[in-house]
Amino acid sequence: MKTKILAGQELASFIKERQAREVSALKSQKITPKLVIIRDSDNPVITKYVNLKINYGEDIGIIVKDQKVSTPAEAAAAIAAANADKSVHGIIVQLPLKDPAATDSIVKNIAKEKDVDGLSGQGDFDSATATSINWLLAGHNIDLNHKKIAIVGKGRLVGAPLIKMWQASGYNITAFDHSSDLTELNQYDIIITATGQPHLISDDMVRPGVILVDAGTASEDGRLVGDIDDAVRESPNVSAITPKIGGVGPLTVSVLFENVITSSKKAS
Repeated sequence: MKTKILAGQELASFIKERQAREVSALKSQKITPKLVIIRDSDNPVITKYVNLKINYGEDIGIIVKDQKVSTPAEAAAAIAAANADKSVHGIIVQLPLKDPAATDSIVKNIAKEKDVDGLSGQGDFDSATATSINWLLAGHNIDLNHKKIAIVGKGRLVGAPLIKMWQASGYNITAFDHSSDLTELNQYDIIITATGQPHLISDDMVRPGVILVDAGTASEDGRLVGDIDDAVRESPNVSAITPKIGGVGPLTVSVLFENVITSSKKAS
């Protein structure tokens, strides 16, 4: 059985071309979409993702402001200013913050119509990463109906919103975290993992024909790594799997900018 690679880059390229045309049309109407990214860290992983967003925005004609802050109070002030700025259509707080305990109190301040990453869970948009997983699987014609699905990780960016989204759609979901008995994963047809725990998912945890989506991100020896151990990628058990780079990530950025475009249209 040849393993199918669930790449997101080609899908994202098609979406990006369409978005560039939409932004061009908006600019002809004197509307220039703008995204503000607020962060308090120069961590290499965070910097990489911020730069991806800046470059994507430049490619399709959306203004992206990278705003660095030092304290939760500065972050809250930056959000308040962006909320009040009519030229700003999207605001994201790049996580993790230096003080993760401050996350809830900070992101809840984002105006619901500008919460384009879905961070607060109370805004107008679903989680960008959770939505991108939907887009990725749909783009590769993977049907979630009548499948046993495991979601490993219950974090605010991926696991929690994806669990909520798929339960609402009536899919057969079981939620795990990194401390669960993951040997039970070999009972599932589809595994989505997003814990940020490198090498967490090993070959003995997966059943023949499994579909794997790795949305976990961590830094290890200066490299970006996911939750799935490299040995899994060589396993004959795997029917389909996201690549080490270029799986969920490209589509997450696409969803984010889709939401910025939608927000700019509503604000016009």
